[in-house]
Amino acid sequence: MTKKESLKSPLKNVKVNEIIEDFRICCISREASILARREVLSGKAKFGITGDGKELPQVAMARAFKNGDFRSGYYRDQTFIFAAGLGTVQDFFAQLYADANNDPFSGGRQMNSHFSTPLIDENNNWKVLKDLKNVSSDISTTGGQMARALGLALASKLYRENNNLAENNFSNKGNEVTFCTIGDASTSEGVFWETMNAAGVMQVPLAVSVWDDGYGISVPIEYQTTKGSISEALAGFQSDEAGEGIDIYIVKAWNYPELVKAYDYGITNMRKTHKAALFHIQEVTQPQGHSTSGSHERYKDAERLAWEKEWDCIDQFEKWIIAKEVLTQSEIDEIRKEAKQYVKESKTKAWKAYNDPIKKEIKNLNGVYDNLIAASKHNIAIAAIKADLNNLYSPVRKDVIENVKAALRILKAENTAPQLRLEDWLSNVNTQGHENYHTHLHLEGNHSALNVPEVSPIFNEDSPLKNGYEVLNTYFDQSFETNSSLVAFGEDVGQIGDVNQGFAGLQDKYGETRIFDTGIREWTIMGQGIGLAMRGLRPIAEIQYLDYLMYGLTPLTDDLATLQYRSNGTQIAPMIVRTRGHRLEGIWHAGSPMGVLIHALRGVYLLTPRNMVQAVGMYNTMLQSQEPAVLVECLNGYRLKEKQPDNLLEFTVPLGVPEILISGTDVTLVTYGSCLREAEKGIQLLEKEGISVELIDAQTLMPFDRYGIIGASLKKTNRILFMDEDVPGGATAYMMQEVLENQKGYFHLDSEPRTLTAAAHRTPYGSDGDY
Repeated sequence: MTKKESLKSPLKNVKVNEIIEDFRICCISREASILARREVLSGKAKFGITGDGKELPQVAMARAFKNGDFRSGYYRDQTFIFAAGLGTVQDFFAQLYADANNDPFSGGRQMNSHFSTPLIDENNNWKVLKDLKNVSSDISTTGGQMARALGLALASKLYRENNNLAENNFSNKGNEVTFCTIGDASTSEGVFWETMNAAGVMQVPLAVSVWDDGYGISVPIEYQTTKGSISEALAGFQSDEAGEGIDIYIVKAWNYPELVKAYDYGITNMRKTHKAALFHIQEVTQPQGHSTSGSHERYKDAERLAWEKEWDCIDQFEKWIIAKEVLTQSEIDEIRKEAKQYVKESKTKAWKAYNDPIKKEIKNLNGVYDNLIAASKHNIAIAAIKADLNNLYSPVRKDVIENVKAALRILKAENTAPQLRLEDWLSNVNTQGHENYHTHLHLEGNHSALNVPEVSPIFNEDSPLKNGYEVLNTYFDQSFETNSSLVAFGEDVGQIGDVNQGFAGLQDKYGETRIFDTGIREWTIMGQGIGLAMRGLRPIAEIQYLDYLMYGLTPLTDDLATLQYRSNGTQIAPMIVRTRGHRLEGIWHAGSPMGVLIHALRGVYLLTPRNMVQAVGMYNTMLQSQEPAVLVECLNGYRLKEKQPDNLLEFTVPLGVPEILISGTDVTLVTYGSCLREAEKGIQLLEKEGISVELIDAQTLMPFDRYGIIGASLKKTNRILFMDEDVPGGATAYMMQEVLENQKGYFHLDSEPRTLTAAAHRTPYGSDGDY
């Protein structure tokens, strides 16, 4: 089927009661959008963003969504969530109120309409995803869902083609489709084009639905998209006679039978062919504008507003239902009335569940304030604070906390029983607040990388001496032999085995479904890794040089680093990003922007081994856990000789545990990676001057020195130098803050702490410009 063909066959496999249910869900979703806006305007919620105008295509899409499938969408898909049975209207409002105890999608950590479903249980074990309808946790960045969607779809291909993965909990022979949704204006983002191109090249079952409402907030489509049509702009991607490319379907958002048929035909076909498809849903309306923070009347003229009113998808659906004699007008009116009442009741239940505990706390605090008014010398001020508490309109817990803190500032140290009750209340609230909002940055407990047992490397007289890249190559060979879920990919990783030969010869041995090349597209290489990891595979996604990670940083910082946190600990993506850097040798091929990564990737471990044996130990640690990491190999270490451990697959390097390489008494020197070899040269010179240096390899920057090993060294030497190749104020400043502030190292200094770094500018290529 091509984009030009019209789906003229009768509407099959849809029963009358299913049509009625679709209409009911559409009405419920619209009423939820309307009421959400009112709740924001009333002050009960801070912000609202809804999917009104997109109801009809989403109920049609939900019909094609089956167990095992994944959705990677954005914040307009509430109707789909309702129709797929993955969330209720009460859940929708719980998230609108940011109710940490009742928002099932993010635990109050994300704004409304950011959906997800649990992929792991309370013990961090994978659920049986092939038996579930799955939603990868949404992010707000426009187009950000595209890269992850590519990886989710690629997993189906790999599960189908890898015979060793035939029996698993993640896939039913690769029959799953990934549903990706995006607004038309966001197709202007580079990641959309990168993803569509990659999906066409790789032939993966990625179904991209574009909701085309003609605007990007206020900017019309003519300023957004070539020819004013994403399907026309993508015409060159259209499948040819040989079957290469993607399928394109164009359907009007108000045409229920054509929507149902397009999704039914298109998705069924994708399950067989694994060919990607674009569903261009045109003539979408947006009755309430972009969000609750603005009005679409400001930028839409009277003619456009009148057209949107006439061609509203629910109104058009109603006309079709009457014309087909599915329902009468009075029956439709009754469904609309019931939908409105149902949404109102669901909203009330959500608000009550959120607000009643706060009201109860206020009632209890009133009793405490009454006791204070009777006993405290500050009774007049406390009475005013009590009045402020009771005058709060729709108070949230933050308002109550601020009120109690105001009372405690006045009371200071009276040490009365009521004051102690206030302090206990505040302490309990702070503890609960930490649990609600400051947990799940990393896995806690089972499968945490921090809980992987340390196993030391074993050497004997016959342990071979190899080049660093040969150690890696042997390790990867053994790992792929024993771990069938392991895959590796990136630019030049497949055929030539990466530019430094870590995978040399392994594609021939393990096949292109496990070790393979990609195009030059760092953003979606990272997205591939995220999506594959969310479906139970163990991807090693390679970025050729550390400098190039900037092209793939967006999905890492917005998606991977926040995933465990924003899903409230219900989703994971244990991918490993493999790259190489350090040793300043030119602006774009050997940099060391560690400070950038430290600040952008909280939630991802940052590992900086000094040699390839240490790198192997860190790979083992991560593969025994279910957490993500960026591992930076030393670019100038691949041809340095190292003794290969006998227990290559078993030994581990603990994270956040620095290693003292040289003991000393005069000064502590902290560094990592390639700088250790430079430090050793300097230490030899200093020994001639009678200066004793304690050299410490940080090993990992995130986590950093969990047990205060560096602080203990500083207590002994009373002097400290932090050294690396990052810019001034980069990773050395981070390490200094960790040691001087968090480890209280400041109290042990006899001289000012110092840093030794590269210059503020990018590194020159000429060796004469080296430090």
